[in-house]
Amino acid sequence: MFRPKLPDVPTLPTTPVVPQQTHTPMPSTGQSLTPYVGVVAGVVVVGVVLTALLAAVAITAVSVAVAAVVLRSLLNGANRR
Repeated sequence: MFRPKLPDVPTLPTTPVVPQQTHTPMPSTGQSLTPYVGVVAGVVVVGVVLTALLAAVAITAVSVAVAAVVLRSLLNGANRR
């Protein structure tokens, strides 16, 4: 009385349904991706060079700032004596 009654499972068709292909493969245009290899390599090289230049500028700025702090502390110490 309190048990739910499960619905009957419908039977599936025995013959498999195969979808028909209605599209044909696109014809090749004859162009390959090899001309773009030089462009990609150029972009990568330019990116590496710009990154190296940015790192060099940052390191130079830090070293100049440290030198300025050291010189300032030396000059302030010399004026107190």
